[in-house]
Amino acid sequence: MDLQKSVRKQNGIIWKLSNHVINTTAGKTSNLVFSPALINVILSFIAAYKSPGTTEEQILSLLKSSSTDELNAVSSHIVTTVLADSAATGGPMISTANGFWMDKTLCVKQSLKDLLETSYKAAFNQVDFRTKADEVSEEVNAWVEKQTNGLITDLLPPKSVTSLTDYIFANALFFYGRWDNEFDPSLTKDSDFHLLDGTKLRVPFMSGDFFTYHLDVYPGFKVLNLPYRQGSDWEEDGRSFSMQIYLPDEKDGLQAMLETLASTPDIPSHWADIGELKIPRFKFGFHFEATETLKSLGLSLPLERIFHKSCIEVDEVGTKAEAAAAVVCEGCCVPAEKKYDFVADHPFLFLVKERGSGVVLFLGQVLDPSMH
Repeated sequence: MDLQKSVRKQNGIIWKLSNHVINTTAGKTSNLVFSPALINVILSFIAAYKSPGTTEEQILSLLKSSSTDELNAVSSHIVTTVLADSAATGGPMISTANGFWMDKTLCVKQSLKDLLETSYKAAFNQVDFRTKADEVSEEVNAWVEKQTNGLITDLLPPKSVTSLTDYIFANALFFYGRWDNEFDPSLTKDSDFHLLDGTKLRVPFMSGDFFTYHLDVYPGFKVLNLPYRQGSDWEEDGRSFSMQIYLPDEKDGLQAMLETLASTPDIPSHWADIGELKIPRFKFGFHFEATETLKSLGLSLPLERIFHKSCIEVDEVGTKAEAAAAVVCEGCCVPAEKKYDFVADHPFLFLVKERGSGVVLFLGQVLDPSMH
């Protein structure tokens, strides 16, 4: 099995997913950020845990996988290899964890324990949903808070866990990466950012002369790749993390760009050098229930509810981002010809990804950098 190919097939849905997240949540009017990697791992677990049937087939189709064995192998690769911490060698600090809570009245098969341990590295907990649902909900929320260094709280909203709950599968991700070339704080200046409604506001913009960086120029938009500092063992493990910023040419071109990305697999592009570089600092969080979003993509989960929370902070030093998700189940290169400015003074998209495998840790949009 080619794991990198499998990961890339799964990532084929991220633009469609982000489009649906925007259109089925508050994303039409606010900044947003979520973790495609965490959602894919949760869907993979649901497909593997459920009996063969419609749900499994829908998830396999959505993630473009041939079998649950393939999904489990990809999840194991993501958890153990792609998201392994590299802070000790000077690379990004990464922490990820999976957890599983099951009602103590249910039969626990050895195959389930093997699945959790082998493919998902998930801690197994037997609990009492029938009489202590609120306490279990608090336990899961405390686990998430701990795994995200206190930055993701109250993932499960009140009354989302009941006496009818059979199991909860939750995961969490913490990422802190320093830019390969940090921005000079003395060059950060306030400048105009153009909102979608045509108004402007003043926000701090980072700037710099990064001659080693380049842009990918597409019809109607440009993509900037900002690499994070790599660990000393990067040649050995082959991982390379970066943030990609997708900036439409038009001030109000965000939705048109996203629709193009969601509908067109291969868009022609060329490399270009950077002229002026300006990127706003931003810091915000976002939460949503993913079940309705997935339903609009053809995945019906009548017994499950998937909750997701994420937050991100981008400044002159680097990026700090956290995410958590939980499913609650009931009852069942060529030389550039010209230079292009990259002035992100209007709404844009961003990704934090591991370039070798293609795993997307975070995806989001910035409509207003001043919103926290």
